[in-house]
Amino acid sequence: MPILIPQEVIEQKIFFIRGNKVMLDRDLAELYGVETKYLNRQVRRNIQRFPKESSFRLNKQEKIELVTICHRFKSMKHSTSLPYVFTEYGVAMLASVLNSERAVKISLAIIKTFVKLREIIYTHKELLLRLQALEVKYANHDSKIIEIFKAIQQLFQSPKGSRVITGFRIKK
Repeated sequence: MPILIPQEVIEQKIFFIRGNKVMLDRDLAELYGVETKYLNRQVRRNIQRFPKESSFRLNKQEKIELVTICHRFKSMKHSTSLPYVFTEYGVAMLASVLNSERAVKISLAIIKTFVKLREIIYTHKELLLRLQALEVKYANHDSKIIEIFKAIQQLFQSPKGSRVITGFRIKK
């Protein structure tokens, strides 16, 4: 029986903290179908599998910012414990310490979402570089276009000074 969680649901649970895309312990516990304290207990029991680059605890300021931007974290506002967050690598490790079929399937879905987000970021970065190159290439075009308009306007203005009359004049 496959466990289907829409990718959009997972995407909404990914945050960018300290330069990393991470998920909160409580969101992961919800997806895995376990209690947050159970998930954190398994992490503490297998701490050697979770180096600094795979998981870390939020500081008070980060927790306050998270509660401020997301209404679903109101229950964390007065909590004394600071939540753990897990990077893509940490999510992969969680599947092994939780040791369930559901955890493996959910971890695969989460990792696919992380990969998709990485591809989107790469695409946007590439697009940004192209736009910057165009901006540099065409930076002085505005001034040149203004010069062209001035030259065209000068062509339409009547010449100042003496006029040379050519042709025949009929006197009345």
